[in-house]
Amino acid sequence: MAENMVTQEHDELTEALNDLFTNVSTMIKGDLQGTNNVLKLLETMNLKVAEEYEGFGDVASGLRVFVERLKAKSENFDEYVQQIDAIEQQVTDLEVVISMLDKYVSLLESKVQSVYKMPASSSS
Repeated sequence: MAENMVTQEHDELTEALNDLFTNVSTMIKGDLQGTNNVLKLLETMNLKVAEEYEGFGDVASGLRVFVERLKAKSENFDEYVQQIDAIEQQVTDLEVVISMLDKYVSLLESKVQSVYKMPASSSS
């Protein structure tokens, strides 16, 4: 009987240990599966972000080309801006000369009028 009890206790212990190892194995497999699922999700998210950044790279490249073209056009306009500034300075100088000529012509008109008036008043 003692032998039977020892065998029965041994079988129960073996079964309990078997259950323990099975449960621990199931728990570890579940934990590893959860970690694996998280890593797959992370990989999927990274691929989506990479696709979006690839599109952004194309946009950035297009913008860079656009900005370079604008810069080239702007440099072409610098020459015209300098010409406009020179013309504006010439117009300002011309306005000064015209103003001086206008004053001179006014002075001449006054003199001519005074000359024509003087003989008329002296002959009366």
